[in-house]
Formats: sequence, C-alpha cells, structure tokens
Amino acid sequence: MVPARTESPAAARRGSPRPARPPVESREPRPERTWRETLAPYTQPHTGRALLGLATSVVPYLALSFATFFAIRVSDLLVLAVAIPTAAFLVRTFVVFHDCSHSSFLAARRANAWLGTVLGLLLYSPFLRWQHDHAVHHATSGDLGRRGVGDIRTLTVAEYSALPRRGRLGYRLVRSPLLMFGLGPIVAMMIGPRFVARGARPRMRRSVLATDVALAGLIGMLCWLIGWQDYLLVCALPALLAGSIGIWLFYVQHQFEEAYWENGENWSYVCAALRGSSYLKLPRPLQFCTGNIGFHHIHHLSARVPYYNLPRAHAENAIFHDVPTLSLRDGLRAVALKLWDEDRQRLVTFAQARAEARAAASSAGLA
Repeated sequence: MVPARTESPAAARRGSPRPARPPVESREPRPERTWRETLAPYTQPHTGRALLGLATSVVPYLALSFATFFAIRVSDLLVLAVAIPTAAFLVRTFVVFHDCSHSSFLAARRANAWLGTVLGLLLYSPFLRWQHDHAVHHATSGDLGRRGVGDIRTLTVAEYSALPRRGRLGYRLVRSPLLMFGLGPIVAMMIGPRFVARGARPRMRRSVLATDVALAGLIGMLCWLIGWQDYLLVCALPALLAGSIGIWLFYVQHQFEEAYWENGENWSYVCAALRGSSYLKLPRPLQFCTGNIGFHHIHHLSARVPYYNLPRAHAENAIFHDVPTLSLRDGLRAVALKLWDEDRQRLVTFAQARAEARAAASSAGLA
C-alpha cells in the first residue's frame, strides 16, 4: 500500500479539495525492512562513479578557487561571476561529504571517514560531529517530539501563540529569509561547528578540536600567502553562497505545505521519508550542481544509496513517483511557510495562522 498522496502546492493554489487524512495505521506504506530490501540493489558503491563524482565536484571547485585569485586583479564583477559556479561546485562537494557521512560514497567505511574528514576542511565542518547530528536528523525527521537537531526550528501554531511577545519576535527573526540565508551560513559553517557540545564523547571532541586547529593553520597560511582580503573573496564568498543554497535545500526538503509531522507513537520512519521528504524536481543543471539531493524521499528511506544512484532508484520503481513533488518555484514559495498547524495538518504562513485564529475566535463568539 502506498502512502496517501499529498496535495501538491500547485493543486492547493488552484483550490482543489484536500482529501481527508487517513488513520495512522493505514499510512504505513510497507515495513521499513521491506523498503530497505527494495533499495538494496542501489546501495552498492561504484569506485568509478565515485572517482567521477570527485572529478566533477572537488576538482572544479579548487580550479575555480585558483582562477578567482587571478580574477581579483581584473575586476570585482569577474570575481562575483566566478564565485557563483565556485559555490555551485562547493555544494556538489558537500553532497560527496554528506554521502561519506553515511558511508555510502565509497565501499570501505574507513575510506569514507578519511575522505569526509578532508572534505570537511573545505566545508569548515568537523566530520564526526556533522555525521552524528545528521544521523539524529534522519532518526527524528518529522517527529514533533524530537525536533531541534539537524533541522530548522519549527513551532506549531499553538506553541507560537503561547509564546510571549519577545519570543514570537525572536522566532520571526530566526525564520526570516534575511537571517536564514544571510547570517545562517555564517552561524552554521563558521561559528557553530567550532564549539564542542556538552557531554560530547571524547572522540567527537577530538574531531572538533582537530578540525579547528587544522582550519586555523590552513586559513592562516592562505592569509599569509595571498592576504586576508583576497582570502575572503577566494574562499569565504563562495562558501557563504554555497551555505545559503544548502540551507534552502535543507529547508524545502522537509518544509513544504503538506509535509509530515507526527507525535511520538504515531510517528513512522517510512512515512517521514516518503511523505515528509520532498522530491525537489530541479532542472538538469541544478540537479547536477546539487548532487541529486532533490531525490530526498529515497535518501531518507535508505541513506546507504549513494547520490549517483538516486535517479536510477527513482526511475525504476514506480512507487516512488507518488510522493510530494516540488518544482523550483514551489521550493522558493515554501520559504514563506513558518508554522505547523496541527488541526489542518499542514505548514502555514504567519498570515494564514492569524486568519485561522480570527476565524476560530469569531466562531466561538457566535456560539
């Protein structure tokens, strides 16, 4: 049995009626083990595809970074023009790093860890800490009772309404596009990963500290060789652009109108993957730059499928075609969604939440 098909954002805008949500028991498509067996043929890493992935991500990123240094001597506009594709290849490099954290990019687990640790220096991210936080994200995505690790903070309408005025203002600021996509990359890439969480295991603590020391040495050497101003243009500017793209991708892959959120015992891993992770259908060039991460429903169902096998897994299994599908335009519009409405079982904007509250108050007054 397939999951109840969610109404697409486009259909909602046309005003089509939303079908009644079925009971929890009927929304479990198949046992998790069965889905893993279905995807098992796609989980085998391929050395040739992996090397090609490195050649089309890390290599062009480093080459364009080198070219940016010479572009500085020509014009600022040329620097910006080169920074955009540099950021795109850094996003693609991040997808390789991301697959290494799932031990899916290469066949050997240790090889994934070593490669992920090296790539983490390009991404300002300690590998073991990111691997841990992302594993928590996979285990809790869509669970209202376990929010807050590896995702963007989301409140329900009731939780938001119960906040004092200062709290509501703070939530609005955190969810504003300016902070999410402007300051968000600085916090997520440059500041947050530099600190060790309380209670962290010694191995993770050593990983964070070692990454910080290595980055300090690497950045210090580059600033000494080319100057700190040129370093900011060559390395920091593309990193911030890539960070903004990455935050948007994380956002729309789980924050769309009829996403999946459940509480505790009603939460289902399979439903969270197939109904709470979008298929972001991007144009081919953008799909390439984002390393097929738009096939997020398959990735959350089985994180062991390497990014280069995701399109084939989607194409060869018709069951995956009946999942929430977002276009690029839908993904951009989803940024306006801020709160989870538990009564309507969908994400809503602040304006929609206010309108619903006024309608409820009016009905109560009439009653």
